[in-house]
Amino acid sequence: MQEKVVVVTGGTSGIGQVAAERLAAMGARIVLVARSKSRGEAALSRLREIAPTKSHSIHYGDLSRLADLRRVGQEIAAAETRIDVLLNNAGAMFGNRVVTEDGFELTFATNHLSYFVLTHLLKDRLIASAPARVVSTSSHAHYRATLHFDDLQFERGYEAFPSYCRSKLYNVLFTRALSKRLARTGVTANCLHPGFVKTRFADDSGGGLARWIKIMKIFAISQEKGADTLIYLASSDEVREKSGLYFYKRKPVAPSKVAQDDAAAERLWAVTAELAGIQE
Repeated sequence: MQEKVVVVTGGTSGIGQVAAERLAAMGARIVLVARSKSRGEAALSRLREIAPTKSHSIHYGDLSRLADLRRVGQEIAAAETRIDVLLNNAGAMFGNRVVTEDGFELTFATNHLSYFVLTHLLKDRLIASAPARVVSTSSHAHYRATLHFDDLQFERGYEAFPSYCRSKLYNVLFTRALSKRLARTGVTANCLHPGFVKTRFADDSGGGLARWIKIMKIFAISQEKGADTLIYLASSDEVREKSGLYFYKRKPVAPSKVAQDDAAAERLWAVTAELAGIQE
């Protein structure tokens, strides 16, 4: 990872922070995307302690807002002459249905739309830097998801966990469609299940959901173990030519049946592009 540039969302806590720190220790220069300035400055300070000769940087924005996504993506593309790895890792689960200022359900906006838009804005830099990689954090929760194109954002009967599961299905379908679009560019796209990890995830989701998650975290794995496959996909020569796959514990595994549906992946891509105002 010497001299490589790695852009990380969700890199100020949890597995994203562990991955950023490990990749910095391996020689990479890290570009963080964060919402909280206090956590952002703490994470940046830690990176500078680990690799003081690298000019690590941070960009602030709310990834659930299209305006912030566009601004941050454009700032990074303008500031960086090369991007070797993009880690789409930010994610959350929300106890109640919240609609963003852009009219999107918050889980959909944070967990899916942010991956799609930021990758689109940094795609040219990634291709120009090839060989390069896009790595997206999904979850085994996607196996429990159903796909309904007439209700992609849970306008009917919102529930926190089903909404989260569906967003993780979107991550796998996004990776599948992205990989095809990046074929022969030298840029790979893969996604992963990190395991059930003891992080800040869902701590602010509220109510009984937050209490249930807190109890379940007693059985969760460490952040270091959870970050292992994320780091592996970002750095290992073993996967330099693998693309369009879903990984768990460093191994490609079969995602759910619906996650292997190319027609669904293409339809989701088209709908998402239209919602985000992106023309290809």
